[in-house]
Amino acid sequence: MKIRIIAIGKIKEAYLKAGIDEYLKRIKPYSSIEIIEVLDEPVVDNPNESQIKLVKDKEGQKVLKLIRPSDYVISLDLNKKELNSEAFAAFLEKKFEIGKSFITFIIGGSYGLSDELKLRANDSISLSKMTFLHQMSRLILLEQIYRAFKINRNEVYHKWFMKNLHI
Repeated sequence: MKIRIIAIGKIKEAYLKAGIDEYLKRIKPYSSIEIIEVLDEPVVDNPNESQIKLVKDKEGQKVLKLIRPSDYVISLDLNKKELNSEAFAAFLEKKFEIGKSFITFIIGGSYGLSDELKLRANDSISLSKMTFLHQMSRLILLEQIYRAFKINRNEVYHKWFMKNLHI
């Protein structure tokens, strides 16, 4: 099992980096996992629709170059289906069981995903109907991946993370 997260934009906030590093460490006993950061495109203040589309298309092209034909691609899209933690665990387990040993999650930039990236995705899910900073989406996704492994193995998920996170 191998998981890759391709995310547009760099993480700058120390608290997010600390949380991401913690969950990457926690996931490693269950799966190989890596995060690839793609530089986001500069955007003018108050962009119009065509400028936003251009930014999304440029970012999408960068991401598409990193996706292999054999990757099972799951995009994070605010307008797609939401799964609770148990359903996400079952969803992820099913992908691994049917031979999708390399899963690539895509997290778009602040304006979302290009149409071409959406078409390349084999599946799309939403983390929530709420809007998060796209940098926060990485931490939330990693936490849910870790939780999915714990659920699928009937292991206890210890809730000491936040009280032991030193920021």
